[in-house]
Amino acid sequence: MNWKRLSFKRLGFWGRFLGLCCLCLFLVISCGKRPDANAPNTNKDRIILGTTLKPRTLDPADAYELAASNVLYSLGDRLYTYQLGSDRIIPQLASELPKISADGKTYTIPLRKGVFFHDGTPFNAEAMSFSLRRFKENGGKPSALLTDIVDSIQVTGEYEIAIKLKTAFAAFPALLAYSGMAAVSPKAYEIGNGKFTPAKFVGTGPYKLVEFGTNAIKLDVFDQYWGQKPPNQGIDLQIFSSSSNLFNSFKTGAVDLAYQSLDPDQIASLQQSAANSGVQVLEAKSNVLSYMVLNTKLKPLDKVEVRQAIASLIDRQLITERILRKQGEPAYSMIPTTFEFSQPVFKTVYGDANITKAKELLAKAGVTTANPLKLEIWYPSGSAIRQQVASILKESTTKELGGLIDIQPQAVESATFFANIRKGLYQSALVDWYPDFSDADNYIQPFLSCNKGSVTEGCVEGASQSQGSFYYSDRMNQLIAKQRSEQKPAARQQIFADIQQLMAQDVPLIPLWQNKDFAFAKKGLKGVTLDPIQQLALWQVSK
Repeated sequence: MNWKRLSFKRLGFWGRFLGLCCLCLFLVISCGKRPDANAPNTNKDRIILGTTLKPRTLDPADAYELAASNVLYSLGDRLYTYQLGSDRIIPQLASELPKISADGKTYTIPLRKGVFFHDGTPFNAEAMSFSLRRFKENGGKPSALLTDIVDSIQVTGEYEIAIKLKTAFAAFPALLAYSGMAAVSPKAYEIGNGKFTPAKFVGTGPYKLVEFGTNAIKLDVFDQYWGQKPPNQGIDLQIFSSSSNLFNSFKTGAVDLAYQSLDPDQIASLQQSAANSGVQVLEAKSNVLSYMVLNTKLKPLDKVEVRQAIASLIDRQLITERILRKQGEPAYSMIPTTFEFSQPVFKTVYGDANITKAKELLAKAGVTTANPLKLEIWYPSGSAIRQQVASILKESTTKELGGLIDIQPQAVESATFFANIRKGLYQSALVDWYPDFSDADNYIQPFLSCNKGSVTEGCVEGASQSQGSFYYSDRMNQLIAKQRSEQKPAARQQIFADIQQLMAQDVPLIPLWQNKDFAFAKKGLKGVTLDPIQQLALWQVSK
């Protein structure tokens, strides 16, 4: 017997055996490995959207945050929507624009036929009435949008409803286009105070919800959708813990789209590399507005000349270039330029960094270097941008006014900040505004109206009190009521012009800048549009 040959046979057997074991072990480990968030996306049928915004809930009767509205616009249909790229209202679940009664209080709305909910339930007037009543009666965060305005909702036919308002409200169709007004299946939801289902959504939109996880949301195309079906097979929302993770994942190709929110440096980096990388840069004006609120009850801001002087000092160009890096634009009205009613009244009356005018107004108010204006500017401690704005205002006034104004930036935790604004504890504050619905009224009534008060005592109860200006004007209250009831666009535009002029005269608020919105898409992605109202129109995107 050849022992040497036998030994080599045994060695060969054990070598093959060990090799096979290693191969099996490698396959087991590989199959069980977690997916790499930075691995390129090879899914050819679905769109992967990366974001840092995590929805608290997808129940439309309780969803009041931007993170939720981004998803709800893809999942749900409302009675009305907006033509993409404009603020023009068009029918969605309604079959035509509403018929409005002579007194402006009753809206009769015919409904679309042949529509089904994601659970197969047919859509009709009863279902639409149920959805609006649930929004109104369940007591969610946005419920006041209807409870303050709507008196009753009636089914007047199988495919017709009539909504009666407490008072005339010309912006009501825009309110009905708000993402939370989506129709929901009566079989999937209940009416009752606090009866919410945050982790599900059963509506009529082009996508249906199939997963709502901690870090991911999955939407599949709804096969029975009544309208044009999306040109993709679904949307996977990947929620990242930081803008850095989102930025890196987009750079490596792990996501097809990056949207909300990247920091200014990351946006600038992607813009600069776009020409060589083929990345699509989408930029649009946003409806988000940043402003300074002035407390008209606290001295010395109770003097209109002091408020006007502060308005004259603001250098919006410097703010947008140095701090925002041109990722925003100067705002000269509380109504953004995305609305046709917007007029640049603060530019006309005060301009930017008008030091001569500021000095004249301060002198008129009795401000001198011996008796300087001490102005505290408060802002949330978590906002680096507002901290920089307060600092740049201090720097510029110190340089230009030679001791006439002593600006004192003050930071405080966010919850305390907003609580104290309502209490009237701050002279001034830097705030931003995310609109509830897209109409010029939503940038005026929530800031300038007052239910109870007087010129001498200010606003005791009402919107301006809750926003921290405590502004009271009989004339302003009359103009706001008038524009809310006026149905003719031309007449309403003139009223808004008067409102903006009065606001520039009284200066309870100073508009600062209007945000720009950015999204970044992979090379080759088609149909990507960024809309000021409906954000990313995901139902149009394809590979």
